[in-house]
Amino acid sequence: MANVSLIGATGNAGSRILAELARRGHRVTAIARHPERVPKLEGVIGKMGDTNRVTDLALLLKGHDVVVSSVHFLDGDADKLIETVRKARVPRYVIVGGAGSLDNGKGVRLIDAGEVPEPYKAESLAGCAFLGLLQEINDLDWTFLSPSAQFVAGERTGAFRVGADIVLRDANGRSWISYEDYAVALVDEIELPRHSRRRFTVGY
Repeated sequence: MANVSLIGATGNAGSRILAELARRGHRVTAIARHPERVPKLEGVIGKMGDTNRVTDLALLLKGHDVVVSSVHFLDGDADKLIETVRKARVPRYVIVGGAGSLDNGKGVRLIDAGEVPEPYKAESLAGCAFLGLLQEINDLDWTFLSPSAQFVAGERTGAFRVGADIVLRDANGRSWISYEDYAVALVDEIELPRHSRRRFTVGY
């Protein structure tokens, strides 16, 4: 059982990750701008936190085994988030990543191949920059989990594939994963780390 701090616990991905962590009996400090929206689950404590307030957030993170960041890249400064985890001296940092940096199977990133819709390009580029920053770091045990191109509400099936840097597609060529199964893959990684200082992806 891990002691996990989850930043962005009430968002689309964060709420599913919170539910999965609680389901498996982990202790969770669920950090959100509006902690009153954190569901009442066993082992879960809601706390108010701001990703721009490094010192205050570091105090919330201190003493945990793992920090999970489920924050929109445009809403959280990558340098500040990394600095906060360092300051808190938490041994492991797991990031809900983006798909734009994935290889399309032809040596081109999805963002560069025109496979990211216009409304999501700025967020996707910020995610690519975050991953690039992590890849230059050697003093932090990080993992960046990229969803498939379509990241959607769905079901918890437990039936998905795990990949590295190339986008995963199903038999019909669709690249997708539900928030629920993504959460399963992320908590699996917390429980049995296999991608230290690496990015990996999950999809059907």
